[in-house]
Amino acid sequence: MILEDDVTYGTMLKTWFEKKSWKASWVSKVELAKLEFNTNKFDLILSDLRLPDGDGIIFLTWLRENKIMTPFIIMTNYSDVQTAVLAMKLGAFDYLQKPINPTILQQKIDSALNQPEVNDEPQTAAKPKIKDNDTEKTVVRGKSTVMQRLYSHLNLVAPTKMSVLILGESGTGKEYIARMIHENSNRKSSPFIAVDCGSLSMELAPSELFGHKKGSFTSAVADKVGVFVAANGGTVFLDEIGNLSYEVQKQLLRALQEQVVRPVGSSSDIKVDVRIIAATNENLEKAIEDGRFRQDLYHRINEFTVNVPPLRERLEDIEEFCYHFIKQANAELDKNVDMISQEALSVLKQQNWYGNLRELRNVIRRSVLFSYDNILRKENLPDFHKEQKNNKQSDVIIDNTISYQKLSLKSDEKEQIIAALNQSGGNKTLAAKLLKIDRKTLYNKMHLYNIEL
Repeated sequence: MILEDDVTYGTMLKTWFEKKSWKASWVSKVELAKLEFNTNKFDLILSDLRLPDGDGIIFLTWLRENKIMTPFIIMTNYSDVQTAVLAMKLGAFDYLQKPINPTILQQKIDSALNQPEVNDEPQTAAKPKIKDNDTEKTVVRGKSTVMQRLYSHLNLVAPTKMSVLILGESGTGKEYIARMIHENSNRKSSPFIAVDCGSLSMELAPSELFGHKKGSFTSAVADKVGVFVAANGGTVFLDEIGNLSYEVQKQLLRALQEQVVRPVGSSSDIKVDVRIIAATNENLEKAIEDGRFRQDLYHRINEFTVNVPPLRERLEDIEEFCYHFIKQANAELDKNVDMISQEALSVLKQQNWYGNLRELRNVIRRSVLFSYDNILRKENLPDFHKEQKNNKQSDVIIDNTISYQKLSLKSDEKEQIIAALNQSGGNKTLAAKLLKIDRKTLYNKMHLYNIEL
């Protein structure tokens, strides 16, 4: 079973499995996956972490509660070690980050299917094996003037103990910048742990960040090591820090100021030594004015600021990034593209790239899929003219609707989301633009308020 809501990725995985002589069933929602188990038996489950009506952890929990011990491999776009730990403790066989190398995936499948027979109860006591994905760590250094200036700033701050705040649009590669700082610091031999703050609810965030003691709450079936203790001596990267609740911000500030954490349910503190790198595409100064972000925490994480320029301001780097993403796509799709035509490159340099590197990577991956030889040509690229026309239509809709402010008051968040979804005709990307939040945050909020996805 493939549980994946991205149509392109789901199709590619299904095709890959069928080429390997597997009978593959692809579904896009957790509820559909549950229904599949009423009529079919599966040898293996490959599930995305983030899904429209829940996540892979929810589905894994449901399987184990129903004594279904099918080998389970979870995949995600997000470098989220604490989620990997949770998945492994719940009985997942392995955890992989996208883009998934077919060779590595095949190895994991072979290992999963050759496991010894398991008992009816999930093996929660075994230590999870968290593996770094080397392809995710690979950093492409742009050669443009603006990026060279940025790298010179990184070289200055990396060896220090200063907290760094990375600012930039969605998709600009803020985590790559954070990794560069860590790899060039005195902490490079210690852990680098990335935390997606957008996925942390107010209830679970303290446990994920600081750990908990067994029995401290209903689902605390064992002691849990939090991110700060796991990263001791290294670096914690807090991505989209503006999404943390106000109460969690207070706890985080204490941890940063005193360099101690107290696991949930514990009566004693644990001394930690971590460096904080935070990132956001939000205006935190505006969030402070709105009462959504603590000013004292802002000053604590903002000892040094790095502004990552959008891709449209560094067009000289596009060719270098194209070849990097082509190499990734070749490994992922079992293709052998080694050139990009000048005509295709010219088209790519003319785009606005509001989705930045993430958008460029998706375009290259899709274009490599459609290539028929070793050259990526103009005809392999998507119809940008059509997409730009659609974007212009979306802009008109936004300009003619009410101006939504950033979500702030808990009392009317749900109403604002429903109004935005109605205004956009159910288009979640457009609804996120109306609300001035990213699509990932919108999904989290919809899940929180049980809004139909």
